[in-house]
Amino acid sequence: MHECWIIHAVTNEHRSAPGPQQPRDTDVTGPSNVELSAQAPAVLLAPLLAQFAAVARQEHVTRAAAELGMPQPTLSRAVARLEALLGVTLLAREGRAVRLTRAGEIFRAAAERALAEVERGAEAARAEADPVGGRVAFGFLHTMGSEAVPMLLREFRVSHPRVRFQLVQDYAESMLQRLRAGELDLCLVSPRPDGPELTSRRLGEQRLRLVVPVEHRLAGRQRVRLGEVAGDPFVMLEPGYGLRRITDALCAEAGFTPRVSFEGEEAETLRGMVAAGLGVAVLPPATAPRPEVAELGLTSAGARRELALVWVTGRPLTPPVEAFRAHVLSMRDQLPLHS
Repeated sequence: MHECWIIHAVTNEHRSAPGPQQPRDTDVTGPSNVELSAQAPAVLLAPLLAQFAAVARQEHVTRAAAELGMPQPTLSRAVARLEALLGVTLLAREGRAVRLTRAGEIFRAAAERALAEVERGAEAARAEADPVGGRVAFGFLHTMGSEAVPMLLREFRVSHPRVRFQLVQDYAESMLQRLRAGELDLCLVSPRPDGPELTSRRLGEQRLRLVVPVEHRLAGRQRVRLGEVAGDPFVMLEPGYGLRRITDALCAEAGFTPRVSFEGEEAETLRGMVAAGLGVAVLPPATAPRPEVAELGLTSAGARRELALVWVTGRPLTPPVEAFRAHVLSMRDQLPLHS
């Protein structure tokens, strides 16, 4: 299960004076100008986006109308008008409920991105009046949640007690998608992403370990070749996780395809499976020793993962997000990576 926490920092009576503005890492480019004539798509469609999004989320017109505080017939006419303007059917009616058509799914994704950008703009405008407050939507890997992220938040709140955080733990590709969609401001991921649409800064590196049960035949070794466990069952993160891609590549380099006995979503869960004798795993270092397992160095030069802070290139950041970005980058040499 993916987790989403919202943490509101306690407001102290003392307000720290805002510090000097941090320099931007990238030039901020203005948005492309869209046509705003009477019949332009943006002019015709923009007022209907939130109404359509509400129906798409609820999959029920009456409930969506109640959420928006408008009469149900009015909302039904608005959706019908939107379909007429687009020339496609967005919703399939099933009694009182509705479901999205394929065209509806495609348009919903665009509508949600547009609404998120509007909300981001409103947040940025409000933040200008209160540069020491506001919200930071920050995503990070599960393995960073026990020590590194709490340390970053604790130190940041000393000088920015009024900033609120929305914290999201997920795997890297999912967070990068949410970053592009405007749902996240910053994320801490591995591996470091490519592509000009994202800007990243290296935070550090973790050497990966082969984790085996304490009674395993190799448990007394300091370093091993991954090929020495080619015949063992592996417990691994699910496909799509950055660490899974690294593990698959290391196994291929060692000349074998791993026999996967269990897949999971969280590194500590896999470490527990290893302790139970269910397989071996390639994992980042444990934050605390576990006597039931042995963690062995790997001889491969590729047995490491790079951690990076990522944001969308050219997207304006609110003052709290800029301040937190600068804080994270200033702490890069102090992160507890246990390598």
